[in-house]
Amino acid sequence: MIMIQRARRWMKEYYQDVVVLMVCISMIWVVLYRFVPVPVTFLMVKRMITSSSKYDFSYQWKSWEDIAAFPKVCVMASEDQMLPFHNGLDLASLEDAITAKGKKRMRGASTVTQQVAKNVYLWPGRSFIRKGFELYFTGLIEAIWTKERILEVYLNIAETGEKCFGIEAAARRYFKKPASKLNLKESAMIVATLPNPIKYKAVAPGNYLLKRKSQIEDLFYSLDGKYYLRELYVRSEKSLYDFSKYN
Repeated sequence: MIMIQRARRWMKEYYQDVVVLMVCISMIWVVLYRFVPVPVTFLMVKRMITSSSKYDFSYQWKSWEDIAAFPKVCVMASEDQMLPFHNGLDLASLEDAITAKGKKRMRGASTVTQQVAKNVYLWPGRSFIRKGFELYFTGLIEAIWTKERILEVYLNIAETGEKCFGIEAAARRYFKKPASKLNLKESAMIVATLPNPIKYKAVAPGNYLLKRKSQIEDLFYSLDGKYYLRELYVRSEKSLYDFSKYN
């Protein structure tokens, strides 16, 4: 009882300093990952500890230039078509999700930025506290990172199979090639599994997965194919007319 009372007095006296310290640490953390590859996430650690899969843990970071254009656009087509334009929250999709009432949808209300925030900086699980931290980190990421960096990190840390993380690991496991060599069909198949990459298998797709893959391919073309990446590029402090990266 005495220890609890002392802890309460300490928190009452120093809580402001603790809050400031946590804010500073979080900002440094976000700035660091703006430039440095993410070494590991909490979900990766959880899978390594709890998974009984026969597969070895697979995660290999690849820079933006070493990832083909197809998976980049497929992720936006499936997960967040408004990534180049929103500030972390897609309010239109959120409204659709609220009014859908159980109807099947192509994508959820969470943006790619939100998914990066919760997967890179937060623990697995669901709670109002965690959601609050997710929104906080989403704001920091949008303020500090470029859109290219957000998509690059997502493609590297997204769970893509049993003990498999990132587009490079998925490309090598399922198609025996690096992420830089993925074509549209292969990219769409990997992205199609993202809602539940443990349940859905890219190497043994059922009717649902094949249908979803086809939808993603159609959306790829509706977004002007790989040239949709220009929308990210234009907004990253680079010349409007320098599209050499996407030749």
